[in-house]
Amino acid sequence: MADLIILPIIPLGIIIGLYELIAIHGDMNFRGSHWFGHGLHSIIFVMAALFITMNTDYFLEVTGLITSGWPLISSVLAVRIAVGLILNIKIHALSSLGKGRLAARGLAEHWIHTIIISALVVVAPYLWPVVEPIIPSYLGGSA
Repeated sequence: MADLIILPIIPLGIIIGLYELIAIHGDMNFRGSHWFGHGLHSIIFVMAALFITMNTDYFLEVTGLITSGWPLISSVLAVRIAVGLILNIKIHALSSLGKGRLAARGLAEHWIHTIIISALVVVAPYLWPVVEPIIPSYLGGSA
């Protein structure tokens, strides 16, 4: 049975969240501290999405959905991709709420940046074994 993963979400969320924060700052041309508040908000959602993708195996086993035979629900990869798509839509919806108020070219993150962020969240469970040796043990790593 798969284990519930909690600690690795913190360093992975910080790494992906910092990339998103840098991308937001460059894409949206924010002035003042609004970009930082938006970035912190997005880091929370990235960590929530990481919690889902890192623990998909666990929840599908606990709920019995992995043996349900439903192709889109019993497939771990399909659930992770769905989470990535929802995260991508959420990032774009949030960035378009204030269109034209704060930035010279309007508030809209570039699609490539949000696709990269969503893809990193989807592949995080596969990248964790590569990143784990450099993360301290108190954050779930093996260093």
